[in-house]
Amino acid sequence: MTRETEPHVLLDAAGVEETLAQLADGIVSGGSTHDLVLIGIRRRGVELAERLSVLVGDRVGGPVATGSLDITLYRDDFGQIGSMPLIGRTEIPVDVTGRRVVIVDDVLYTGRTIRAALNEISDFGRPSRIELCVLVDRGGRELPIQADYVGLSQLVADGEHVEVRVPEQDDEFCVRVVGADRTGIE
Repeated sequence: MTRETEPHVLLDAAGVEETLAQLADGIVSGGSTHDLVLIGIRRRGVELAERLSVLVGDRVGGPVATGSLDITLYRDDFGQIGSMPLIGRTEIPVDVTGRRVVIVDDVLYTGRTIRAALNEISDFGRPSRIELCVLVDRGGRELPIQADYVGLSQLVADGEHVEVRVPEQDDEFCVRVVGADRTGIE
């Protein structure tokens, strides 16, 4: 018998804000910021990148370029996601050639989304450096990809997933684990 469990909150709104501030500090101390561009992966990575851009900009005293990627067409399972996939916009406001690019995503899991993002970014130029910033690393990698900046590492059980909720899409700001709790006779 399987029953749905109540979501377990890992970070409330204040916790997410504090974690983003720590990530911004890491990005600033991680290298040059004069050529920095933050690129969020659709969907929730974009909102996180925009918040990080403000935080990093406050720390360095100037604006930070921010863009977005929709990796749908770069997925290795593209042929399996249906005949009419919803494709969002990729918007990169600057030439990435020779720049320090930080990819921003909400949750790092298998690494396949990041592989697709790397492939797409290479279509826009050759950055001098590409780094990865994630709010949550949930483990379970299928590809040899790791984040340079991690807000929270949280291993979750099979059948569970980490859900990042942002006000722009979900009317709340939190990180929680949702999934099934296996009880009873198997």
